[in-house]
Amino acid sequence: MSSPINQLQQLMTITMEECGELTQECSKIMRKYYVLDDIDDEDIDKLKKEAADVYAMIQLMIHNGLFDYVELEVNAKKKRKKLKKWSTLIK
Repeated sequence: MSSPINQLQQLMTITMEECGELTQECSKIMRKYYVLDDIDDEDIDKLKKEAADVYAMIQLMIHNGLFDYVELEVNAKKKRKKLKKWSTLIK
């Protein structure tokens, strides 16, 4: 299959689209539920599918040399540290 856009454009565009779809699922869950324990299996499955799609795109970014797993983990640790300070997600 050929594409009218180059590899970088495909990688960025599809990643943006998948992030948007994950954002939509998160928004739908927020509108429908108040607590995590109430989310039904069907909505969890939709959320998992969209999260997996984003994860696949992150893997492709790594495969294409934009960053590596170590850099990703280092920056994820920095984010968790910020969340520990500014949210109740991490204690």
